[in-house]
Amino acid sequence: MTQIPSTIVLAGNGLHGMAGTSLTLHVPSEGLPRIESMLLMPTSISASEQSPHMPAETGGVSGPQVIGAYLDHAQNPSVVPTQSEAWLGAPKLVLARDGVQLFPRFTVTELTNAQTWAHIEAVDEQCGVQLAIMISINEAGLILQHARLTNLIDDPLEVRSLLLSVPVPDSMTELQTCTGHHLRERHIERMPFTSGLHAKESWVGRTGFDSTTLLCAGTRDFSFERGRVMCAHVAWSGNTVHFAEKTPQCGSLLGGGEALYAGEVTLDNNEAYASPVLEVSLGNGLNEASERFRETVRLTHELRPRPVTLNTWEAVYYGQNEQTLLELADVAAQVGVERFVVDDGWFLGRRTDTAGLGDWQVDDAVWPNGLQALADHVHALGMEFGLWFEPEMINLDSELARSHPDWILSPDVTRLGLSGRDQYVLDMSRLDARNYIFNSLSAIIDDCGVDYIKWDHNRPVVEAVSLYSERPAVHAQTEAVYELIDALKQRYPQLEIESCASGGGRIDMAMLQRTDRVWASDCTDPMERVDIQRGTSLIVPQEMMGTHISASPNHATLRQTTLMTRIAMAFFGHLGVEWNLLQVPQEDLEKLTEWISLYKQQRGWMHEGNLVHADIDDAAVRVDGIVSQDGSHALYRYTVVSSSNTYPNGAIRFPGLTTGHRYLVRPFGGANQYLHEMSPSTRTEQPWWCDEGMVFDAALLTQWGIRPPQLAPEHAVLIECLDISNPQRGATTSHT
Repeated sequence: MTQIPSTIVLAGNGLHGMAGTSLTLHVPSEGLPRIESMLLMPTSISASEQSPHMPAETGGVSGPQVIGAYLDHAQNPSVVPTQSEAWLGAPKLVLARDGVQLFPRFTVTELTNAQTWAHIEAVDEQCGVQLAIMISINEAGLILQHARLTNLIDDPLEVRSLLLSVPVPDSMTELQTCTGHHLRERHIERMPFTSGLHAKESWVGRTGFDSTTLLCAGTRDFSFERGRVMCAHVAWSGNTVHFAEKTPQCGSLLGGGEALYAGEVTLDNNEAYASPVLEVSLGNGLNEASERFRETVRLTHELRPRPVTLNTWEAVYYGQNEQTLLELADVAAQVGVERFVVDDGWFLGRRTDTAGLGDWQVDDAVWPNGLQALADHVHALGMEFGLWFEPEMINLDSELARSHPDWILSPDVTRLGLSGRDQYVLDMSRLDARNYIFNSLSAIIDDCGVDYIKWDHNRPVVEAVSLYSERPAVHAQTEAVYELIDALKQRYPQLEIESCASGGGRIDMAMLQRTDRVWASDCTDPMERVDIQRGTSLIVPQEMMGTHISASPNHATLRQTTLMTRIAMAFFGHLGVEWNLLQVPQEDLEKLTEWISLYKQQRGWMHEGNLVHADIDDAAVRVDGIVSQDGSHALYRYTVVSSSNTYPNGAIRFPGLTTGHRYLVRPFGGANQYLHEMSPSTRTEQPWWCDEGMVFDAALLTQWGIRPPQLAPEHAVLIECLDISNPQRGATTSHT
């Protein structure tokens, strides 16, 4: 127990040479704790060298003052600002009894803390509520906050909002969030941080295509490589709100939490509501701030080589039959595929998207020998076997819907509400429904030896009332899905699960903790994927981002691209194939085989490396890279998405290389691999663009840059940088 009031410092080191993080927290006796400062610590200072305690202060470093024409109390918001502490902005804690709003004033009753965490308990006995707040700094330097609200009396307590926040320094004058839609998810959007409330809410019952991903505040013109930034993420897979708020009286806040419907969370005596975790990262540039999220995800996953995956969706769609998929598996194994995934269409009555969801039994009409025959064949070829499910959904044309119509989330008993993709949402908050799904999936996993599940979710969750509880059910639905995934993982420890939601929905830190990869988008067009994957990489490690080589013309955009450009785009993630290889020319199969082999050679260091994005003023150009943890080798992708105003294209830089070292720079895989990517207007080549490459100082490569080859628009190439300063470094070679 620590004396109250008190001001304490939490501090944690960063991983892999990243700066550490410190947080100064003032805990008063009256009111809730407030964050006085959040700082990056130099790597030369360890967390243990930070002072664990400071004398109790009444003012703190932010210097709150009482001013005229407002309240006789200094305005200095806590982590959950309330009006009782003179907060005059939008309410963050909204509680009600019998429809009447409460205005609690908390008294801190307990403070326990250590070097990296603090636990605070506060109570308002008059309102009959207790609030516990946990603040910590994890191994990656990410600041984590969550709260637990308990009803202390017999009168039911409705929780309408519980949002957590952190203060933002005045120097951070710009905001960044994400927008998007199906086939164009997570595109970065910038705006000034002006006075008032900027709230990005998601009410689709899952993390949406346009969800915030990271809500960032930063200094003017902050970017991937420069500027001080602070980024917030609500780790929740249901309805969410992220907010940035600036008031004239007390500065700026960044924060968020769960978005709740009226009556969705009502607590009886001694019942509690736990908020999602608000995760906050600091960084010099978005590259550093994002790396803390990616490393946090890695902390919960045991890294193993990511199997090259073939998914059958764009190969056959609903035209599944045993012979075709047996032949496709044979070719997949020949080109080096290590995991074969059968997508939608294998189960009872599923010939189109209008029927079958909920009936998770093998359809004998499609599989007269059972699905196990294909699974055995796949395993005999040395590949893992994966299968598509959409456990949370139900079609009206299904045995499950006919047997249990009350298992469908509906606005009321008189109507079903709107369909989406001809399907409805199964009420997973019901234990009987959840047990049915768990047992159905388990039976298929056992019968076929399923190694991998592609877990889909293909519609928004709206008008979602449980006919069992008679309450809005998005909160309960989200918790039930977590419980189901956790139960499957516990029963099948080696089972891997991919989260997919109409392509690139439901990508958040809570789902990333439970699943082994995400599908970034149903659009596999490399010219669309380059920015989709950039936005996704704000929190997702590259080894957990599904990136597949598909057909040309692309099935979503009809754009034609070269095979090499499609390979280059897929190389920067968990590589796979989304293509009917039975129809691919032999020349392309040979190239695919060669590059899958190259990918396997590189994936060890690439899938634990630091992902970086270069700042490029040219809107037609993207430079993305992966740098090994020891800096000995790096791979960059240079993409020209459209015609540039610069002709030829300007110099490109390679961020992340080790200062003071020298690097051999050359086309990855050999210059001849990229003949079809070059602009037909090119008259001469750059001298370094050859198999032998050229050696440059890291300072030149990171600060000034070198001129790239002149690519035709809508093409991409891969460039490797090998450290030659130390003979034990940079030993990786790409040339065959």
